[in-house]
Amino acid sequence: MRFSKAMVGAGLLTGTSAQLHSLAVAAGKLYFGSATDNGEITDTAYRAILDNADEFGQITPGNGQKWQFTEPTQGQFSYTSGDAIAALAKENNQLLRCHTLVWHSQLPSWVSGGSWTEAELTSIIETHISNVVGHYKGACYSWDVVNEALNEDGTLRDSIFSKVLGSSFIGIAFHAAGQADPDALLYYNDYNLEWTGSKSKAVINTVIPAIKAAGAEIDGVGCQAHLIVGSVPSRADLAATLKSYIDAGAREVAYTELDIRFSSLPPTDDGLKTQGDAYADVVGACLDVEECVGITIWDYTDKYSWIPSVFPGSGAALLYDENLEKKPAWTSVSSILAAAATQAC
Repeated sequence: MRFSKAMVGAGLLTGTSAQLHSLAVAAGKLYFGSATDNGEITDTAYRAILDNADEFGQITPGNGQKWQFTEPTQGQFSYTSGDAIAALAKENNQLLRCHTLVWHSQLPSWVSGGSWTEAELTSIIETHISNVVGHYKGACYSWDVVNEALNEDGTLRDSIFSKVLGSSFIGIAFHAAGQADPDALLYYNDYNLEWTGSKSKAVINTVIPAIKAAGAEIDGVGCQAHLIVGSVPSRADLAATLKSYIDAGAREVAYTELDIRFSSLPPTDDGLKTQGDAYADVVGACLDVEECVGITIWDYTDKYSWIPSVFPGSGAALLYDENLEKKPAWTSVSSILAAAATQAC
């Protein structure tokens, strides 16, 4: 697998304490991490856990590096929100996964509502990426360069980018990101890539070829892994799908936004055990694939989960509850990591 200079700068935190990142490193992985966002980092009880680099050795900014925040007006860049999370990671000696450069959602209206020629939109993408990636050069282990470009049937999602440029916008974005920071690893990131189907096949047959046709490299495929209790594939199937992206030309893979939600609340004790088993299968799949470098949960506590606002009636998807207490799933994850760490010794 390929590790960048940014990994060395962040430090391979060692130790065998019963905390998630330390256990993941002892088991041969690069990180176990969490997303976070600007609103919650003022919560002192929340920060006390997030700042513990033995528990979370990697951080992803949930929103602050997206286009609507970084270039709200054409040619006028703002990094305040993203910088706050980057500074937190640096202060805690945590790896920073940067997220995200080209996405159909959370675009300022000047981008999504424009009537662009191919040349104009290409220049807009290249200028945006050059500035944003250039600003964070040297700070990011990786970038989610293109996010969610595919429909469930594997066709290209309808967006301003695909309307004007077809699939070529993917390669344009990767090429620009590689030029702006040659040391950052470049990821394609999407949901429902955890099992073999039309969407995962399109990553192999459309996304990766589009990047290579542009003379660029794809370093990683990020499987968001927004999953549902009772509908999680087996560990073997999860691992096989991860490996398929490596076989297609990616250098590494990761679970980048993991949460496993209940479709109805509150969860029962049996449901919490099932959720824990599902988390163990996902983590186990990463352990089974050498090129799977790590796991990021999409914030660590139900208190700040995005799910209830998007899927009303669903939730309780994370490793810590709304009171910042560890759930049975935390124990399941720590146990499978500890077992793997013991075997690695």
